[in-house]
Amino acid sequence: MNILLLGSGGREHALAHKIAASKLCSQLFIAPGNAGTRTCGTNVALNISNANDVVLFCVEHAIDIVVVGPEEPLVHGLADVLQQSEAIKAIKPNFFVVGPGALGAQLEGSKAFSKQFMQRHGIPTAAYAEFTADNYEAGKAYIAAHSLPIVLKADGLAAGKGVVIAQTHAEALTTFEQMIVGQQFGTASSKVVIEAFLTGIEVSVFVLTNGKQYQVIGHAKDYKRIGEGDTGPNTGGMGCVTPVPFMNDAFMEQVTNTIIEPTIQGLAVEGIPYNGFIFFGLIKVGEQPVVIEYNCRMGDPETEVVMPRLQTDLVELFLHMHHQTLDTVTIAMNEGAFATVVAVSGGYPGNYPKGLPITFNEVALRDMPATTVYHAGTTLQQQQVVTNGGRVLVVTSSATTITDAVALSKAALRQIEFAGMNYRNDIGYEFAS
Repeated sequence: MNILLLGSGGREHALAHKIAASKLCSQLFIAPGNAGTRTCGTNVALNISNANDVVLFCVEHAIDIVVVGPEEPLVHGLADVLQQSEAIKAIKPNFFVVGPGALGAQLEGSKAFSKQFMQRHGIPTAAYAEFTADNYEAGKAYIAAHSLPIVLKADGLAAGKGVVIAQTHAEALTTFEQMIVGQQFGTASSKVVIEAFLTGIEVSVFVLTNGKQYQVIGHAKDYKRIGEGDTGPNTGGMGCVTPVPFMNDAFMEQVTNTIIEPTIQGLAVEGIPYNGFIFFGLIKVGEQPVVIEYNCRMGDPETEVVMPRLQTDLVELFLHMHHQTLDTVTIAMNEGAFATVVAVSGGYPGNYPKGLPITFNEVALRDMPATTVYHAGTTLQQQQVVTNGGRVLVVTSSATTITDAVALSKAALRQIEFAGMNYRNDIGYEFAS
């Protein structure tokens, strides 16, 4: 099968690595990809925001499956355009997209949509209210009367920066004004969701679904803050571990019964087509799982631990999704613990340079069979791998324990250099053995 994977980050490198390993994959194209994905398939200079360009590529290269990595093309309806293309169907009648259409992608694309969906289907989530310029004064009064801390979320996509946890009413009111009056995130913050702050441990669960059937393909705990001990500003993620020790059978049964199944049933009842991944961002409050957010795609860097742990052929799962036979599959996981440590540019998550040469001790890294180096923010300049983003490399290792897996990833990072490289030494610290 000819497969086109859209995206350029660490998530896409991990997906490309997994897809390329499938016996069902004949050719893999990655658009636009990065310096790492070229080892898994063919990188192509394709504007994935231009649906017509993607359609043309699918026709010219007889693509069977398109896998959409990032959320933005999904929210903007790329999957709908591809699925409805007569030109693609003419050469590939069984063509399909792994990724929901615009309606299903609203689970991530609109915080208000997702909160309303959860309310309708009795899915546990934090209490909330939503406000726009039309009821701006009511929003200010709501904030003034609310307990602290208080969470403000831009309704739409805001490049991961649209969530503020305000510690004071003054901070919350300023944030509210910046979002709605100052249009801090453009149309994404024309509506703001304000919700109660929840205290607990966060974990993410990932499923593949066709909107009726589903399979859980993994879970992970992400570490968002830049500093050790979970201090400093939030980032896109500094590392991940799986399996998470508290995700035992009893807790997972609660997640399944109170969150996953009501979500899938809700999609079916409401007639919302959905073919792809759902990322359940959860928080364990006491012994109860509660939904913080949905994402309509795999996470990053969670994908970089979920894919190595997943033993089942990913392309086979895509076919079962498409043919409505997901309920016949038995998911197999590789044994052991998996840990990811992210190497970031100096200055991240603030301003940081690009174009810095990266050197790899290839001999030493080849002697680390339990470790994989995924590229995130990299590109090639005159055959030299250079930095091209804030999160540059994502190193995943497997071992008997989380502690040992983290140690292996850090050992691998010591064989890699670029100016200003930074990473957290304490990923998985709560689960140290």
